[in-house]
Amino acid sequence: MLRYVIKRVLTVIPVLLGVSLLVFGFIRMIPGDVATVMLGERATPENVARVREQLGLNKPVYEQYLIFIGNALRGDLGRSVLRQEPVTQELLRRFPATIELALSAILIALLVGIPAGIVSAIRRGSVFDAASMLLALTGVSMPVFWLGLMLIFLFSVVLHLLPTGGRLGASMEFTATTNFLLLDSLLQGNFHVFFQALRHLILPAVALGSIPMAIIARMTRSAMLEVLSADYIRTAHAKGLKERAVVINHALRNAWLPVITVVGLQVGRLLSGAILTETVFSWPGIGRWLVDAIYARDFPIVQGATLFIAIIFVGVNLLVDLLYAFVDPRIKFE
Repeated sequence: MLRYVIKRVLTVIPVLLGVSLLVFGFIRMIPGDVATVMLGERATPENVARVREQLGLNKPVYEQYLIFIGNALRGDLGRSVLRQEPVTQELLRRFPATIELALSAILIALLVGIPAGIVSAIRRGSVFDAASMLLALTGVSMPVFWLGLMLIFLFSVVLHLLPTGGRLGASMEFTATTNFLLLDSLLQGNFHVFFQALRHLILPAVALGSIPMAIIARMTRSAMLEVLSADYIRTAHAKGLKERAVVINHALRNAWLPVITVVGLQVGRLLSGAILTETVFSWPGIGRWLVDAIYARDFPIVQGATLFIAIIFVGVNLLVDLLYAFVDPRIKFE
C-alpha cells in the first residue's frame, strides 16, 4: 500500500509541472507586452519598466519559469500588481469562503442525490424514477448562473425569505478567526451571526450543488441497477433477507466505487472555485477573486490562483484514488 501511495504521489509531480508550464505559457502568449496590457491607460514608460522589473519580464523566459517554480515551491505565488499584496496571503484569506460554500453544496448534493438514485433504481420504471431522472437531466442542463438568478428572484425579491448575496449583512460586524464564518460564530457562541451566515449560504449552496446533485443521482441509479441484477443479489433475496438489508449491505456497498469517483471529481471542481456562483451571489471566495483579477488584468493573481486550483483538483483526485482500496477490498494495490 505504501509503495502504491508513493508511486501515485510521484506521478502527480509531472502533472503539476505540466500545469504550471501551461499556466506560465498562456500568460506569456497574450498579444503584446504583458506589462503594457496590465497597466492599460497607465502604461507610461516608467510604469511599464517598473512592472517588467517586478514580474521579472526583463529576464529570459526559461529563467522566468525557473524563478516562478522556485517561488511556488516556497509558497510564494507572486504579488498583486494593483493591490501590492502577496497572492498567497490573499488566497489563504479567501479560500475558507470557497471551502464553506463547496462543502455545503456537495453535502446538499449527497443528501439528495444518493437517496434519489437508490430509490429510482429500486423502483425502476415508476413515476418517481421518471420524475427524479427528469429533474436530474434538468439539473445537468441548467446553467448555474441562470439558476442562481432565478433563486434570487424567487426567494429574495418575491418572497423576501433569503438575502441576495454576500456572507453577512453589510451592517453586521463580526471578527472571524479562521474565516469559516459558521465555525467561528459557533466557537464564539454568536448564534445570531451563525444563523445569518447560514441564511446567506443557502441559495449559493443550492445553486452550486444542483449539477453535482443531478450527476450523483444518475450515477447512483446506474450503479445500483447494474448491481441489483447480479447473481449474489438474487441469492440474498432467496435467503429471505429483508429488502433494506439487501439494498444497504449488499447492493449499495458494491455500487460505491463509481459513485465515489463522481463525488471526488465534483468535490475537486467545487473546491477549485465556483466562479459563476460566487460571481452571481457576490461570494468573496477564490472564484470571484479570480474573475475580478481577470477584469483588472492582474496576471500574477490569475497565474497563482490557477496553479493553486490545479493543485487542489489533482490532490482531491489522488485522495479518491487512494480511497478505492478502503471501499472495495477486491482492489489490490501493487
